[in-house]
Amino acid sequence: MAKHISETPATQFLKKHGVVFSEHPYDYEDHGGTAVSARELGAPEHVVIKTLVMQDEGAKPLIVLMHGDRKVSTKNLARQIGCKSIAPCTPEVAQRHSGYQVGGTSPFGTRKAMPVYVEESILALDKIYINGGRRGYLVAIAPAVLQAVLPALQSVHCALDE
Repeated sequence: MAKHISETPATQFLKKHGVVFSEHPYDYEDHGGTAVSARELGAPEHVVIKTLVMQDEGAKPLIVLMHGDRKVSTKNLARQIGCKSIAPCTPEVAQRHSGYQVGGTSPFGTRKAMPVYVEESILALDKIYINGGRRGYLVAIAPAVLQAVLPALQSVHCALDE
């Protein structure tokens, strides 16, 4: 039996919306990123989804969901959503907007409502692992859940081509 993880705002949000998910705790490593979580879970890094808090030129926050093994083209994203520029938030600003510590950011149950942009190829996967609101803790869900519970979700193509 996997060790029980106490609730987070993300898991409370998922339960409130009737979402079926499985819990996947792992040993978190500072600056390890999705490579560590994928290794610890025995899953391809492509299905481990990063939750990135960014901001536009007016400092309006937004969330980008990206494959763990890909990077965001902020230029492509800005062009697609009609902004002049997009840049990552500092860890302090990201935490203030999301309510989560960097490394434990979930798109569910954020402190502030923010638009969420998902790399469109994520929606074609069978299952994804995404942060459950704490460092060292992912939840597995069907990608269709993103569209069902995140009303501000928009699909974009902003992965840098390898």
